[in-house]
Amino acid sequence: MAVPKQHRSKSRQGQRRMHIYLKKVSPITCSKCGKAVLAHTICENCGFYRGKEAINVLAKLTKKERKLKEKEMASQKGEAKEKLSPEELSRPNS
Repeated sequence: MAVPKQHRSKSRQGQRRMHIYLKKVSPITCSKCGKAVLAHTICENCGFYRGKEAINVLAKLTKKERKLKEKEMASQKGEAKEKLSPEELSRPNS
């Protein structure tokens, strides 16, 4: 059975564990819709990643959900500089 040769003090143990901790996650804002998104992930609200459409969010929704989503996107864009339809939001910029 292995036995340590010397006692490891609490100070030395703390120095070893100095970098072992959880870092606070800081979300960024989506460039397309302005919602908070984790870095390096697709925006769940509009489906865009780095300015390009990664998934079509509206295609998966039912008719009722799509109508609500379109209303929500229209109200968000109403606050922004110009109004775009959800279809224009889901189209990639060219």
